[in-house]
Parts: sequence; structure tokens; C-alpha cells
Amino acid sequence: MNLLQRTARVVNTLVTPLARSGRLGAMTEISYAGRRSGTEFRLPVAFRPEGDGGVIRVELPDRKNWWRNFTGEGAPLRVRVDGAERPGHGVAVRDGRQVRVDVRFDPVR
Repeated sequence: MNLLQRTARVVNTLVTPLARSGRLGAMTEISYAGRRSGTEFRLPVAFRPEGDGGVIRVELPDRKNWWRNFTGEGAPLRVRVDGAERPGHGVAVRDGRQVRVDVRFDPVR
């Protein structure tokens, strides 16, 4: 584990409860299953709602791996919105050095 990963682990541990509570504005929590392990992961992210979903911007994408779970056709995920988890589908989009994960929520029943 490199310094960035160790630092991210500490920061995520501190930020996740605040993101989950909605006290950090644009920060929220996502959860998803790892593409190889199937292990459930949760992490805080900056989420911008748009239409029937939203966008997660990935900072320093070449130094992070989590967003790669959403490459190709993407994968299911859950986003905490207004205190509740919303299921949806995320697809990673790379544009040069920038990466974002476009999220589309499942229809509300």
C-alpha cells in the first residue's frame, strides 16, 4: 500500500460518517461490489445530481483504482441521496486525463 492509499484510508474513515450524514454538501457515500472479488466497498465521493442520476468526478484517477469497477458497460452501485441509498448503474468515462462516473438511478417503484 502506497502513501496515497494509506492517506486515503485515513481520510475516508474520517469523512465517511460526515458524508453519510449529509453534512458535507456535495459529498456522499457510494457502495459497490468489487469487479473481481465481489467484496462490497463503501467510500465517500463528491456527487453532483443531474437529471435521473448524477456525476462523480474522480480526482487523480491514475493513482486510484476504485473507478475501474465501472469501465466498459459499467456496474451496479448505490448512492446515498437525502439520507437514503438509491440503486443505480455507474459507467466510467475517460476524457484525456479526466475521469468521471456517470450514474443513472434505477426507476423508483
